[in-house]
Parts: sequence; structure tokens; C-alpha cells
Amino acid sequence: MADLLSLASALIARPSVTPEDSGCMNLIAEQLTSFGFKAEFLDFGDTRNLWLRRGTGQPLFVFLGHTDVVPPGPLRDWTFPPFEPHVRDGRLYGRGAADMKGSLAAFTIACQRFVERHPTHEGSIALLLTSDEEGSATDGVVKVVEILKARDEKIDWCLVGEPSSEERLGDVIKIGRRGSLTAELRVFGKQGHVAYPHKAKNPIHAFARPLQHLVEEVWDQGNAYFPPTSFQIANVQAGTGADNVIPGQLDVQFNFRFSTEITPEEIQRRVTAILDHYGLDYELDWRLSGHPFLTSGARLIEAVQAALEEVTGRRAELSTAGGTSDGRFIAPTGAEVVELGPLNATIHQVNEWVAVADLETLTEVYLKVAENLLATT
Repeated sequence: MADLLSLASALIARPSVTPEDSGCMNLIAEQLTSFGFKAEFLDFGDTRNLWLRRGTGQPLFVFLGHTDVVPPGPLRDWTFPPFEPHVRDGRLYGRGAADMKGSLAAFTIACQRFVERHPTHEGSIALLLTSDEEGSATDGVVKVVEILKARDEKIDWCLVGEPSSEERLGDVIKIGRRGSLTAELRVFGKQGHVAYPHKAKNPIHAFARPLQHLVEEVWDQGNAYFPPTSFQIANVQAGTGADNVIPGQLDVQFNFRFSTEITPEEIQRRVTAILDHYGLDYELDWRLSGHPFLTSGARLIEAVQAALEEVTGRRAELSTAGGTSDGRFIAPTGAEVVELGPLNATIHQVNEWVAVADLETLTEVYLKVAENLLATT
């Protein structure tokens, strides 16, 4: 337990605000190479990626995680400095404690214990780490997957350490995720004086009815695994700052979290049809962050459920809710992907924390998952 808490604290102490790694991967590599893991850094641009693998054969089981964290925000709002880990009342505080340096520490210690117990395990066990999950995610796992594919290194099972738990550790595991599609819309009008609206064209007014239509549109009904597709405005910007000027353009950013019942191409077609119906003068750009995926294979899910039952006495609810994760880059390769991590109650918040006891429990669960998949005896 002391080694686990020490490692988690050491990772939190490194201010790895995306896309910085700040030495986190070196620390993990140093600990696992002595247990027979081969470390390979696969860096692109400002992003660090680490592939740690023990073994050369199949099947290949991978722990997937990220060392980068979101910015801490105003330091005055933190009880303790965000990159100075503190333990109080059984909680480890610090930026990344739950998302996801606690999981990284649990991965590492679980791998050490697994190798100690099963030095001649079946197949291969690996860790894939990136510093580009909280940011653009363009130079991280998506690039490493291309390299692995070119080398014919096929991942069979992938466990992502994202904080999936809701009320207690292990009550929810993610077996899929919705897709994410973002639009950047610019509506053109004509700037003018607010006292002479007949000489101008207000793009905000022009977008009012199309916006209502987009909000009220039923994109799909979802299915047994996914909720209905959602539309949300993220950012709106217009105006010069003066109270007597009609703006000449309106910039709107909106996002779809979509199910397997609809394609990104259909969403784009329907949005364009709505905007054209109201005669808007506009430009529209799209960014697809990931397709929805669902793990249908039973082997990894059952390995995780059995581990949870043995360690915690409970099985988990299966879910596809929440945002995106780097699992979206692994799933298209044919791998089974499951997400299991600590409580998500404080992720991306000030005074982020993880229960110290949960770190040990999570480590034991990760160990049991590996044993359920790769142990020879």
C-alpha cells in the first residue's frame, strides 16, 4: 500500500497539464522495466506516448491511460496546491488524483504483482500511455494504434482506467461510448446601428428559429445500449461590445453526442437541411472526434465482472454514458474495450481527490482481471 500511495503521489506532483507529461512516463517505465517490460517511447509533436509490453505472443491484454491533466484553474480555490499531493481523512488530493493518475499507479502496481505471481503468464501484457487525452487527442493513442497495426501487434483486450465509478468503486463499467461530432457555424448578417434595423441584418435574430428547430429535433430514439443522440450549444459569440451596434456575424459552436442509430453523415445532412430551410447565409465546418463503439464480446466484460465480484463482492452496471475516451481509437481495431476506474465525482474540479482505500481495491481488481485473462495457473 505504501508503494501504491507513494507512486500515485509522485505522479500527482508532476504538473503534467496537457500535452505535457512532466516525467510521469519515465517514472512508470523505470518501475516496470525491472519486471521484464520493454519500454518504447513513440512521441509525436508535443505529445509523449509510451508502449510498455511484456511478452511477444498472443493474446495481448493492454491497460490504457493518460498522464496529462486539465489545468487546475484558480489556485486560490484549492485547499491544497493542486500539484502538491495531500492525504486527509482517507482521501488523496491533487489534480489528476481521479483522472487518472490514481489509475496509472494502480495499473503499475497491479502489473508488478501479476508478474511476481505469474512470471510465465500466457500471451502478453502491456501499458499504453499518452499525454494527449485531455487535449486535441491528435498525436496520442490514435497515432500509436497506426504504428501497432503496421507492426501487426493486435490488441485483444483493452482496459481503460477512466474514472467510471458513480457512487462506489466498481459500480459502473463502460462497455462503449457515444460518438462526438462538433460543428463550427458562422451566420452572416449586416452590421448597422440598432436605431436603424431596416438598414442592417441581425444574424442573431436570423438564427433564432433554426436554433429552436435544432433543439427540438429528435435525432433518434437510441437503443438498448445508448441513449438518444443529444444536441447541445457549447459557445455563442457575436457583437462588438457596444450596445448600439447590430453585429455583422454570429459564431456558434455546437456538439452532438450520437448513438449507433445514426451516422455523422446523416447528422450533417439534416443540420444543413434545417439551416437551408430558413434561408440562412452561413459557413459550417465539422470535426468528428470519434465514432460510437460497443464491446459485444463477452470475455473481457466477464473477466472484469468476475474480478469485481471477487474483490468487492459486487458486479457492475454496464453503461455507455459519459464523454469520449481514448478507447474510441482502440475499439475499431477489433479489440474488446472496457473502462473501469475510480469515482468520477470530482474529476476536472478543484480539490480533486481519490479515496486511498479505493486505490488498493482498484489495484486488486486490475490484478484479478489480468489473472482472469492471462494467468497460466
